[in-house]
Amino acid sequence: MIRVGLVGAGKMGVSHLAVFGAHPDVHVAGICEPQPLIASIVSSQTGIESFASFERLIDRADLDAVVVATPSTTHAEVAGYALERGLHVFVEKPLSLSAVDSWALVQAAETAGVANQVGYHNRFLGTFREVRRLVRSGAIGEVHHIDGRAFGPVVVRPRAGSTWRTRRADGGGCLHDYASHVIDLMNFIVGAPHDVIGARLGAVYSDGVEDTVHALFVYASGASGALQTDWSDESYRKMSTSVVVHGTAGRIVADRQECQVYLKPGNRFETYDEGWTVRYITDLQPPVGYYLRGEEYSTQVDTFVRSVHQGEAVPEVSFRSAYATDWVVDRISSIAGRS
Repeated sequence: MIRVGLVGAGKMGVSHLAVFGAHPDVHVAGICEPQPLIASIVSSQTGIESFASFERLIDRADLDAVVVATPSTTHAEVAGYALERGLHVFVEKPLSLSAVDSWALVQAAETAGVANQVGYHNRFLGTFREVRRLVRSGAIGEVHHIDGRAFGPVVVRPRAGSTWRTRRADGGGCLHDYASHVIDLMNFIVGAPHDVIGARLGAVYSDGVEDTVHALFVYASGASGALQTDWSDESYRKMSTSVVVHGTAGRIVADRQECQVYLKPGNRFETYDEGWTVRYITDLQPPVGYYLRGEEYSTQVDTFVRSVHQGEAVPEVSFRSAYATDWVVDRISSIAGRS
């Protein structure tokens, strides 16, 4: 059994507590939540010991691994402390609020030789994994453009109150909370861009952070990319993420539910004929041993657990891969003129 400590018992923290707690090879040995009421409720309902600080949790709970689900501004501090003590670390996205800090975590994790992973769950969806496989197998020829989009109803009216998500310094805003998911997914499929050549951050309802993100990318191959995210779109029931990849031999359109592949006349690939072929998540998602929230979350945790057993990172979901996303986020911030 892997002894895991959870830092942060908010929205994502409770989700991770449920998924890690359901894994047959995991024992959640302790939690740290700075709000005493929440900490006491979680502890009383689960029987898991609560610690007053992440330092005490890490130093006293005899852990193998730590899950960091705190506000983004604290990720680097908590993860760095755990890495210094040789623990395996899973961090909820983004890795940090600075590419410089993220690179320091990459170096620390690789020096320690421990498993390290960031919670970009879209990488574990069967539809998006099929897009990556097809693109990297050359099924649609040479890629010349990729679109990445995400829309949802997070902020749909002016807010009088304040949480860490509405404070820029704490990691709030559509760029870090929404756009990072899409940037990471685009990187997963076609690799990181060579540069960001245009960006705009817009406000719809928020005062202190952006609600929309638009950016243009250029890749070393000469391909282009476009990013559009909006968390103030009430026409969506929940976050909806999609990608469109254009190649010389065809096009792929995908979201979490289906992967639509168009191959130009005269082009075929495996079971994909010319014209349109649609494959659904039910056909593409491998079965999981247990289900909570979604197969991608169970697969994500299972990947981390296997990585801990092996004592090394899985390259495609490591801190190093997340650093590439944070580098793009920093470039967008810089070009858009955000201080």
